[in-house]
Amino acid sequence: MATLQDVIHHFEVGAGTRSVNRWLRFAGCVVGLFLLITVYDLRAYRNFSTQEAMDSAQVAHNLAQGQGFTTLFVRPLSIFLVQNQNQKRAASTPAVAMGDSARLKGNHPDLANPPVYPLLLAGLMKVLPFDYAISSKPKHFWTLDGKFYRYQPDFLIALFNQALFFGLVLVTFFLARRIFDSQVAWLSAIVLLGTELFWRFSASGQSTILLALIFVGLAWMLVLLEEEARQPKRGPAAVYVLAALAGLLVGLGGLTRYSFGWLILPTLLFVALYTGPKRAMLTTTALIVFAAVMTPWILRNVSLSGMPFGTATFAIIENSGISPDDRLERSLNLNLFSGIHTPLPFLTAAAHVFWHKLVSNCRGIFQSDLPRLGGSWVSAFFLVGLLVHFRNPRLGRLRLFLLASLVVLTVTQALGRTKLSEDSPEINSENLLVLVAPLVMIYGISLFYLVLEQMELPFFQFRPAAATLFAVIASLPLIFTILPPRTIPIAYPPYYPPGIQHAATWIKEDELMMSDIPCAVAWYGQSQCVSLTLNARTDFLAINDYMKPISALYLTPQTIDRWTQAGDWGNLLLQIERILPGDNSKYPLKMNLILPQRDQSIAFPLNYLQAGWPEQLLFTYRQKWPGSP
Repeated sequence: MATLQDVIHHFEVGAGTRSVNRWLRFAGCVVGLFLLITVYDLRAYRNFSTQEAMDSAQVAHNLAQGQGFTTLFVRPLSIFLVQNQNQKRAASTPAVAMGDSARLKGNHPDLANPPVYPLLLAGLMKVLPFDYAISSKPKHFWTLDGKFYRYQPDFLIALFNQALFFGLVLVTFFLARRIFDSQVAWLSAIVLLGTELFWRFSASGQSTILLALIFVGLAWMLVLLEEEARQPKRGPAAVYVLAALAGLLVGLGGLTRYSFGWLILPTLLFVALYTGPKRAMLTTTALIVFAAVMTPWILRNVSLSGMPFGTATFAIIENSGISPDDRLERSLNLNLFSGIHTPLPFLTAAAHVFWHKLVSNCRGIFQSDLPRLGGSWVSAFFLVGLLVHFRNPRLGRLRLFLLASLVVLTVTQALGRTKLSEDSPEINSENLLVLVAPLVMIYGISLFYLVLEQMELPFFQFRPAAATLFAVIASLPLIFTILPPRTIPIAYPPYYPPGIQHAATWIKEDELMMSDIPCAVAWYGQSQCVSLTLNARTDFLAINDYMKPISALYLTPQTIDRWTQAGDWGNLLLQIERILPGDNSKYPLKMNLILPQRDQSIAFPLNYLQAGWPEQLLFTYRQKWPGSP
């Protein structure tokens, strides 16, 4: 029987000392993480400022409400695809009634978002107490000086992504420790945790952190597969399970963001090169599992829209010579190559446009994105480390996968760039290179320790001091972010949630609004909203007269400040200046829409302008709120 002296000796100098120290380190890390997230969210948190975040959140809200994969953010392009597909189905099956072929009078199917991230958010909305309505009474933490400050659902989604970020740091630590050592693992985790860009992505509401976690998990799976193929330890079926898991992860990533699916190419290349005699079967296994994961959702999109990825299918065309800016998404017409009737000129024109888009966007990627990959100069160590030869074949093979992934993601990012990247140059869903940053940091820090070992230091204690200084310098952007002055959470212009919710009260639940920020109206206002059409004539009237009446038009600085670039909508704003008197009441308007045929004109159907919002215009067909006397 152990005496008290034995127990004391066990914890003072025995194995218990290591156990206690391990738990103390773990407790210290947890406390440090909670302290860091508290400081960041108090000092640097911002409400959603990107279309992608609001779009995913409102689709998740519909899922949580039992309405399926439907959207309140309706793109004119989505209307065209759904209507065209339903008309084809009705033409081939005369017994099918046309009815609401555009599906605007009910729940409009979502054709823009892959399903995984909205599903996760929907589960979160089922568990946590989301409060979507902004209270007129001040609430602690959510308001400042009695005014709106933070939006509670945005903040809860940010906390969820920050939890995923901590999971990413943890997985990166264990992967680095497996392929290198504990020193590289600890410094990699600390530098990743101190990377300001990842904190901004965690608060953005986008799926980037989840995708980075999936990518690191994919790298780990390939490491295990290569080890098992080289030195079998787990039985003959293990390599097939690992290959299937690799295909599964790429498939889940592709259903989180379609562009991630292209990583199946470097994954298959890795499996084909480094899995020995079974490479053919293992490559086929990974490909079959990937296809099995992706195919049901692709079939769903084809059934609804005729396109495998819905509106995202046209990302390669958007913001190119074929469709500058976001004109394609805002148009009800897909006449991209009008006047081209034979295949050869069509293919020649398309190849020229795609090549021009690839070259012009790659120029920016190589000038700015690659040199500061992941928002940190640590990537410079990775680039220099490409000259280093590893004795361990596992390290060289994983690095080859990383390089192949960088090439694929660079091309995909260049060809898939749309107006979303211009609206938010760094924090956007089209920033794909940031996904490989954790693995890049691991290799970069391994080079740092390699150089450090070759330096003649006067004291051994200088090594941890140098590593600490390295981590501090790498974290300086985050440190300066949380220092004064504090970041204002309100992402205005153009997104001001109280104003958006107030504007949404002017339409009934089953009515349709049009706006230049439809994603925000759908998320904050929980109202069906169609994007501002490409023109204020044919497209607007086509929706209003033949599909569903537009009950309100909501314009923000997104259009008002750039009215000279707003086409027909700019002309409409010019008419307002001529019509409005000098007081601040609600004005009946008599504006006209000029039709292209014979210069005809009709009265603008929304003839009341509701005043009261700075730099915002709300046109309605009624003078008072719905339900008011």
